[in-house]
Amino acid sequence: MSDVSFVRHDQIPPSPPPAREAGAVKWLRENLFSGWINSILTILAVYFVIKIVIGVYPWFANGVWEGGSRADCVAALAGETGACFAILAERWNQLLFGISYPSDSYWRPFLAFVLLLPCVSPVLFNGLPRKMLVLTLLYPFIAFWLIWGGTILAPIVGLIGFIAGYYAFLEGEKRSGFVLGLVAGLVAAIIVWRVGGMLSGAASGFMAFEPVASRDMGGFMLNMILGTICVSLSIPLGIALALGRQSSMPIIKGICVVFIEFVRGVPLITLLFVANVVLAYFFPPDANIDLILRVIIMITLFSAAYIAEVIRGGLAALPKGQYEAADSLGLNYSQAMRLIILPQALKISIPGIVNVAVGLFKDTTLVSVISMFDLVGAIRGPILGSANWTGIYWEVFGFAALLFFVVCYGISQYSQWLERQLQTDHRD
Repeated sequence: MSDVSFVRHDQIPPSPPPAREAGAVKWLRENLFSGWINSILTILAVYFVIKIVIGVYPWFANGVWEGGSRADCVAALAGETGACFAILAERWNQLLFGISYPSDSYWRPFLAFVLLLPCVSPVLFNGLPRKMLVLTLLYPFIAFWLIWGGTILAPIVGLIGFIAGYYAFLEGEKRSGFVLGLVAGLVAAIIVWRVGGMLSGAASGFMAFEPVASRDMGGFMLNMILGTICVSLSIPLGIALALGRQSSMPIIKGICVVFIEFVRGVPLITLLFVANVVLAYFFPPDANIDLILRVIIMITLFSAAYIAEVIRGGLAALPKGQYEAADSLGLNYSQAMRLIILPQALKISIPGIVNVAVGLFKDTTLVSVISMFDLVGAIRGPILGSANWTGIYWEVFGFAALLFFVVCYGISQYSQWLERQLQTDHRD
């Protein structure tokens, strides 16, 4: 036997991995057939999915899209099984804009929805120019003018009131401190709104759209209005409540604790009845508070209490060293919260905040209990109450479920993208 070792002079070309260790086979083996229990569950799931698809497909495939009543659908099907999608085609505008919204003004809420996308983008995506935040600040007033109508002077007066209050707050804070600055800002805003309200009332026809009362709004538009406004307002209010609950001042902490625990202990339906009946007694006798505004107030307070608890969990999850680091840098309370504590706490709280936001958007359908015809209320009331469409349920409620799924799934996907951007899990 030779004692000289053999050394290869050329490298063996790499071989492909075994078929069961790459590609679709590997994915199936690891995710669907990783054990005998998982294999049985996968086979059963596939069996039931196939059964459902086989049963539902003819119902979709034979669907009737044209007709003025259920009788037309039955006649078109001629005894076969099929859906009556004609109700969606005939009641499309009512499903989106409500029963009583003027048909010649449908373009106004549609334009408001189209403008929502570019105006909210600077808040959702950091890569866009910060100057676009001006559009975000102007959008609420533009959307109010488009959807509710009336003279353009009303939203302009509202905007000027906020600007005057902001500058009065800055000047008052610089001269006399935060509390007096807040009072000065509030007084300045009220004065501008009072005087401007009289002026806009005197010139009600200046650049005016046809006014639309809140009672005439409904459909999916009402769900979008309530969901967008209430989520936008409840997040900053929830942050303030969470910070107040952790405050070292007993009165502030007590007020926040009582508010959060009380609101969380009351069902949303009860708060909606309060908004419809009781809340008006808390305003001046001559004040005519809009119904949608009252509902927005109560839903915002309700969701803010839950968001406050979510953010409080994020604050509690931060290690004590973060607070000590802020103190060592010489930052005051406001700077420490704004620059160090809150950004990290909000990153941790993103899944919880999104969970509350999705639940809030779905809870907007509860306004139907106070006779507001949102999407579900319009379906259950005027649409299915019509003699022409008696017995049609799956088509319209399935359409409503599809709309809510698209919005809620979009919110969920955005939150996951935001978590990846912020690397919330700290795995790296």
